[in-house]
Amino acid sequence: MARDSRPMTLEDVAKRAKVSPATVSRVLNKTGRVKEATRLRVLKVVENSGYQPNIHARTLAHGRSRTLGMIVSNLRNPFFLDIFQSLESDSHKRGYEVVVANTDYEPKQLMTHVGLMRGRRLAGLAIIVSEMEPTLIDKLADSRMPIVFYDVGVAHHHCTNIKTDYAKATRRVVEYLCSLGHRRLAFVGHHTGLEPLHTRQRSFLEAVKERCGELEHATVADADSPAGGQSATRQLFASGFKPTAIVCCNDLMALGVLKAVRERGLSIPEDVSVVGCDNISLAEFAYPPLTTSNDRIGHLISQALMPEGDTSPLWGREIPIEPELIIRDTTGPPPANGR
Repeated sequence: MARDSRPMTLEDVAKRAKVSPATVSRVLNKTGRVKEATRLRVLKVVENSGYQPNIHARTLAHGRSRTLGMIVSNLRNPFFLDIFQSLESDSHKRGYEVVVANTDYEPKQLMTHVGLMRGRRLAGLAIIVSEMEPTLIDKLADSRMPIVFYDVGVAHHHCTNIKTDYAKATRRVVEYLCSLGHRRLAFVGHHTGLEPLHTRQRSFLEAVKERCGELEHATVADADSPAGGQSATRQLFASGFKPTAIVCCNDLMALGVLKAVRERGLSIPEDVSVVGCDNISLAEFAYPPLTTSNDRIGHLISQALMPEGDTSPLWGREIPIEPELIIRDTTGPPPANGR
């Protein structure tokens, strides 16, 4: 006899659990009262049968979406993946799913993805990018859908804007390196024509300037990747500048910087100190473990996109984040001879 290959339905789950379809629906949607023994029996059937709820049907039935959207600049960068995983974990606990799109720092791609996301009848949208089209902010300003911007956009109505104080963070890093005795500092960045990334480089230059010309410095930019960090460091040394410390705009590029420094036969941090930013999950597993700065935004996004009631206390707010300097093994005093 041929096996029934059709997908398991809600009615099938109800029949196996010996309850009504309405009871199964209440268990899966966490609505209404259901006896604990009944709830556990239904969940066991769901787990054993491999039943997958029809998200689209549930959206139509409840008149509201259970899907969140997230748009990022570079999905290859673990910074964005860490945020996605945090948001996804919180979402699953609340019965939501998350869809994600990547722009590769292209404003046109951002506009396209926002249009596609809005067409999905999302419950909320997180825009975690460095590029921005001013017209997009105007289009989303009066949206009834909860929106979260990171480092771009403005807070308004349902829109929440999370901003990291990179100026303070960079100043803290420069001061820390100066306290160790460093006097030749370099900055490695990417896409410095985009405002949030330009801010990081400008903050470095301002922090150096505050030292009243006491510090020698250089800046260089390349692609947002380990290979980009490696290439930028090679360019730096090829220019004749020999830094005793390198400040990176993010941890992903810092991984490439570490490799490029070692390629020259130099030791970290004995010859060159390296500092990242973002504290991605890989930072503590780098060799040596990377000194970096940390900010946590995933849970803030969850709070804004999935309010407990009809509103969120985060809506319409500018939320500043002050990164924490996490000192690991890639920083130390400069070499005694100044190299």
